[in-house]
Amino acid sequence: MTTAPTHTDPAADYTPPPAVPDDLKDVPGLLRWETTSREEAFAHAATLTKETFTYDEVYGQFVTVHQYIDAPPQAVYDYLTDERNLNEYTYSTRDFAPTDTPGLYQGRDTLLDDETKIFLRIDGNPDALTVDMKCAWDQGEELWMVYIHRIISAETVLGKSGSVVIWTNCHHPYYDKNPHPELASSPERPWVGDTWGLFYAGHKVEIDNLKKILELRHGTAA
Repeated sequence: MTTAPTHTDPAADYTPPPAVPDDLKDVPGLLRWETTSREEAFAHAATLTKETFTYDEVYGQFVTVHQYIDAPPQAVYDYLTDERNLNEYTYSTRDFAPTDTPGLYQGRDTLLDDETKIFLRIDGNPDALTVDMKCAWDQGEELWMVYIHRIISAETVLGKSGSVVIWTNCHHPYYDKNPHPELASSPERPWVGDTWGLFYAGHKVEIDNLKKILELRHGTAA
């Protein structure tokens, strides 16, 4: 005898959340529709909107660049997860080669001198199309310079073929102070964090390089 499958109604078991959860009722400065009028919310938004912003207001702790690339998301992912390609699209990182540690590569960063060692590990998720590049100058034990990439189908967000790439770097405390000055290529070498004020410009140049290279090889006009 075959038993008929039982079908459940998800809506029947769904409990809607309270309008204002108890643990949020006394949070100072929390703006929500249930507690703040439209007029107050728009007035507050106006105070956060200015004609001009300083570099620190925009990029104080997080530098993010975005780019549309006329290339398939999988092609962008494959390119970013191949460490050899940093030779092509970055301004100054070169010659990555495997180390004795699986997945860890050593190269050169010629940004501030010719001899700075840079170490790299690339963690990619092919299903989510995320690529985390974990780097550090001078040593490979603590990879604290993290470049976070997300690749999105442009069909989903822009209604056209291609990819949108979002690339973020966070201001780790080590940017303010070299944790291993004894490992520097020379005592006089400047520190990477000294250039934080140029990170947006530097990443913009490199994501534009990425766009030009991938569109040359994979774009619809290629």
